[in-house]
Amino acid sequence: MRPPALCPGCGHMTAGAPLSEIDVLVAGGAAAGLCAAIAARRAGATVHLVESAPRALRGGNTRHARNFRIAHDRPAPWVPDAYPADAFLADLRRVTEHATDDPVARRLIDGSADLPDFLIDNGVALQPTSRGVLPYSRRTAFLLGGGKAMINALFATAVQLGVGVSYDTALAGLHVEPGHCTVELRRDGSLTPITARAVVVATGGDQADRTALRRQLGDAADTVVVRGTPHADGSGLRLLLAAGAAAVGTPGLGHLVPVDARGPAVDGGIVTRITGIPYGIVVDQHGRRVADERADLRRTHYAQWGPRIAGCPGGRAALVLDHDGLSRAAPTALPPVTAPTLAGLATALAIDPAGLDATVRDVDATAEARGGRPIRVPPFAGYPLVAGVTFLHHGVAVDAAMRVRLRTGGVADRLLAAGGIMAATVLRRGYLAGLGVTLAAVSGRIAGEEAARVAAR
Repeated sequence: MRPPALCPGCGHMTAGAPLSEIDVLVAGGAAAGLCAAIAARRAGATVHLVESAPRALRGGNTRHARNFRIAHDRPAPWVPDAYPADAFLADLRRVTEHATDDPVARRLIDGSADLPDFLIDNGVALQPTSRGVLPYSRRTAFLLGGGKAMINALFATAVQLGVGVSYDTALAGLHVEPGHCTVELRRDGSLTPITARAVVVATGGDQADRTALRRQLGDAADTVVVRGTPHADGSGLRLLLAAGAAAVGTPGLGHLVPVDARGPAVDGGIVTRITGIPYGIVVDQHGRRVADERADLRRTHYAQWGPRIAGCPGGRAALVLDHDGLSRAAPTALPPVTAPTLAGLATALAIDPAGLDATVRDVDATAEARGGRPIRVPPFAGYPLVAGVTFLHHGVAVDAAMRVRLRTGGVADRLLAAGGIMAATVLRRGYLAGLGVTLAAVSGRIAGEEAARVAAR
């Protein structure tokens, strides 16, 4: 199978390239789509990848990633100790309250074991633990240079292998027919119909679509910011559902975390997240305390605070710290709001001063008895908070080969899904650190291999 002709260095399909002869079309240029394209091409298929974002914003939410979760039975240069596959699956069952598809989850977890080797073989560099600059984690490996470096390396490998790439090109139509799929691609307002023997849809969820957010989260959607790509608009998800895909997940649930309200409305990534909540108090605009900040001190505690903040009046809250609390909190991308008095801080953060004063008096009075942290030492500091959405817990169902399940039963052999668009198959609620990249890369690799197998058949 011959690769399509390419423009030198950019990966765009040339005008005379035989798109009608494509074996595998991949929609989506983040980790899932790239791993699918590379796997399918290495299996001998002709592959074309379309990315709805411009080249400068390629990579979806993977651009903001830093680590990924892997099962391993012994230490490796990039991860210490051991994290058996059974422990990985147990953690997934725990956070989802057993709302996961066990066969699919097991396939993904088993596939995570050799994910580091797959990524390294395809140009991605990992951070060795020997450098001594990483936090201890037996569950996750860290990307050297972060998610943007991973994306750049995978695109370079894909183009070198002969994968055609088109930016600013969206999947606009999808029809599954006997022996092939008919696809419509939208670029610069015009539609181009093509055929492919198999299609992998890896376009992510619909968390960047305000209509979908409002349908899922209600009025809270008006203040929620989108932490990742603005191109996760749900277009691929809607096409799959229109093609008969079975929906899966928990409408109304999503991974929301506290972020600085002064950050960007989209694409802020991990740097705007606020993690210093255990060192202060979180109050709403009336100065009322939202919840016990020290009730859960696990590293993933912030996943519980996003929904709480979204449920506050106006979808806004504030973290209030004194001098001691601020000294314990991790550095932030944006500096804290500071004031010499609580009243001054309340005014600066648009909080009712009387309400905040009453709350702080109550906190200070009970701090020692309840093991809390008093707010006493000036100067005082604070962060305005809103909820930031990473993904929503709904999508399309797939089987262990990443073939799309149909509402009427069975699967679509030539239609596959990978990454965030099928994540709810195994993650219908809850969150595990580093799971996003793992799920995307492993599901993409499986989908690409299956697509190539179907195309050859």
